[in-house]
Amino acid sequence: MPRCSVVIPTYNRAELLRRTLDSLCAQDLPTAAFEVLVVDDGSSDATAELVAGFARRLDLRYFFQPDEGWRVARARNVGIEHATGEVCVFVDSGVLLHSGCLAAHLRTHQRADGPVAVCGYVYGFDNNGSDTDPMIDALDFDDPDASIEQLRESGRWPDLREPFYARHGYDLGRLPAPWVLYWTCNVSAPTDRVRAVGGFDEQFRSWGGEDIDLGYRLHRDGARFVLDRAASSIHYPHAKSSVHNFAQARTNYRYLAAKYDTPITRLAARLGGAVNAYTFNDAITIAGLPGCAEYLAQRAAELPPGAVSAPGPARGQ
Repeated sequence: MPRCSVVIPTYNRAELLRRTLDSLCAQDLPTAAFEVLVVDDGSSDATAELVAGFARRLDLRYFFQPDEGWRVARARNVGIEHATGEVCVFVDSGVLLHSGCLAAHLRTHQRADGPVAVCGYVYGFDNNGSDTDPMIDALDFDDPDASIEQLRESGRWPDLREPFYARHGYDLGRLPAPWVLYWTCNVSAPTDRVRAVGGFDEQFRSWGGEDIDLGYRLHRDGARFVLDRAASSIHYPHAKSSVHNFAQARTNYRYLAAKYDTPITRLAARLGGAVNAYTFNDAITIAGLPGCAEYLAQRAAELPPGAVSAPGPARGQ
């Protein structure tokens, strides 16, 4: 089985990070089978001291970058640069992994006949934080496995993407844009492929979009997207503002659309408005939009002899 590198960006979320690290200590993999890279985006709380307390329990490294505003893409890239595992697992602070989560990610990569981008399952994620108190009252977050089993049996607080997954199944590779649901709260990809496509785009300097941007490039590079329900986790409930977050995300989606400039990526400019992540693939199919590779090849073929096309993004983009 390959080894994995768990990359966790964080900023002033010491208590949420503690819960994530506790869940990593309980993984059913031997410690030598995975490493944890915590990249601190300039925290002013007790994050550094907290991480130091886990040094004897995990193969863990801590990196700090000064607070220069939202730099989660840069933080994840620091983790990728230092990763020694064949697979990168991207996790957010406050995501509690089932004890079998990392093993499930690794099995999926090991069994695949080519590169895969794996979406793990995330119970309890809530865009608005409206169910914070009911979830805290109902679940035992000191025992992620028991809480996840309780949620699985009750059907409460499923992954926000559950209706999409129920409709399309585990193999998302047949969809025109599976990358639109590649959210880095619990996903994985081969480390060499993440590096080959350039990692995260550090031009994303506010909430949203940098993860699906990476997913798009992995898709263009040939990765098949799959859902692995066994790679399960639970999102610890905490307050957030969906209105504020999605206002920032819409700017980022417009950037993504202009960056690649294909019919499918142009549609991404409408995410958060007329089109959402769950209807995005339907909109592509209904509109009969060509695949990005097909469109770019056709555009290149239409150039007059001797003409040079405008420089495009880096490899895989």
